[in-house]
Amino acid sequence: MTGRYRPEPFAAAVTGIGLVTAAGTGTGATWRGVSEAATAPSVPHRPELEGLPCDFMYTITDLDTKAVLGVAAHRLMDRFSQLAVIAAREAVADAGLDPSVWDSSRVAVVIGSAHGGLPFYDQQHTALTERGARRVSPKLAPLTVVNGAASSVATDLGAHGPSQAVSTACSSGTVAIGTAHQMLRTGACDIVVAGGAESVCSRLLIASACQLKAVSTRRDDPESACRPFDTHRDGFVVGEGAGLLVLERPEHARARGATVRAHVAGYGASSDAYSAVAPDPDGLGIERALRAALADAGIGAADIGHVNAHGTSTVANDLIETVMLRRVLGTHPLVTSTKAMTGHTLGAAGGIETALTVLALQHQLVPPTVNLDAPDPEIPLEVVSKEARPGAFDAAVKTSLGFGGHNAALVLTRA
Repeated sequence: MTGRYRPEPFAAAVTGIGLVTAAGTGTGATWRGVSEAATAPSVPHRPELEGLPCDFMYTITDLDTKAVLGVAAHRLMDRFSQLAVIAAREAVADAGLDPSVWDSSRVAVVIGSAHGGLPFYDQQHTALTERGARRVSPKLAPLTVVNGAASSVATDLGAHGPSQAVSTACSSGTVAIGTAHQMLRTGACDIVVAGGAESVCSRLLIASACQLKAVSTRRDDPESACRPFDTHRDGFVVGEGAGLLVLERPEHARARGATVRAHVAGYGASSDAYSAVAPDPDGLGIERALRAALADAGIGAADIGHVNAHGTSTVANDLIETVMLRRVLGTHPLVTSTKAMTGHTLGAAGGIETALTVLALQHQLVPPTVNLDAPDPEIPLEVVSKEARPGAFDAAVKTSLGFGGHNAALVLTRA
């Protein structure tokens, strides 16, 4: 490593969390749903997906977005942006921040999404082909672009600092938080609202995923279809949601007397440069990202007590990731995948799961991997299943892999 630039260790303070998931609306409800889980929540069949091999997805059923946001604001946002705004409001309130008095020029927004407003795009394509060009909405661009969530959150909060969108497939939320960590380190801002948002009940997307054999087709029992690390896993189940954190420069958090939940201490990213859809079969790409995150944090593998894995419930991904984790971290960390409670929320997954990792550090409790009935004997890790397990750990890791070979890892430490 001689001659390579190594920045001084920097740990961003996590002062607020906002979560909207199928496991629960709000941070408290989501954490209870995930940590107390014995079985997955209801995973309804969706009429939009009728006739497809996979016609179900994890759905947020207890949230009236129109009532929360108001009719005027609601109609100017696609659902993924609506979920992002609701999560952002909770995160900012949780952090004890008042947007009416903060220095808005020092507040940034970075939000990841893999697909943006794809369902609205589907609707408008149908309108064009069936009813003609005059029936296409002029709101197509602002509602479907991937930066819609970041734009909507910045507008809602009155945040005038940098506003960015990240789109690195299923690692988008993790990359967004890593980007926020870097922005705070350079002093570009004092506060960043960062994470991911996604809502893609798209017939076109799910049909394609079925053809790719990436999603589970367990239509007779959708609640048990997502089963990370299980011998009988057959693909992921799509979910919708948003997970956002408020990150601050530590001196800024201290100056205002903020309660710090945890720290984002290290970030690493890499590219497999291998395939548009398949991960590097040796896991070398995600290994590079994880080792970079550990080096960035100045933390050794022996210090990591918990891993919230990407754990998608696909045959190849689960095996490749877990073999890599053993190679880098050994077998001592307590590993979980929380996707059996939230679904695979694609670009939102990293935001949601990083938030859950922060809560695991706070509560010293590792949520279970639900539906893990027959652990794959080829997966060489201590995977928590059936019920949450107490632990004693000061540092944890979040890993994410995305289509196209986009890898990201975060190291989080206890406050």
